[in-house]
Amino acid sequence: MKYFHSRPRDSQIGAWVSKQSSRISARGILESKFLELKQKFQQGEVPLPSFWGGFRVSLEQIEFWQGGEHRLHDRFLYQRENDAWKIDRLAP
Repeated sequence: MKYFHSRPRDSQIGAWVSKQSSRISARGILESKFLELKQKFQQGEVPLPSFWGGFRVSLEQIEFWQGGEHRLHDRFLYQRENDAWKIDRLAP
């Protein structure tokens, strides 16, 4: 993936070290695995792990809502207009 290779090299190696959200018994396991893989991948590109992936989300609008007392919530609508975001406050 193009994005994977645009990340800093140590972050690419970190992706190999940590299968996100899996349980680990100690941080030291991550650190020693990182050093091991940093040595292994010292030459050339860090390969894309088979378990690594993601989604690219392109928003046209998004609303943020924060609950408030007495139903006086804060709501903000962000709408993309060209290369900028227009922000409107919405009634609860």
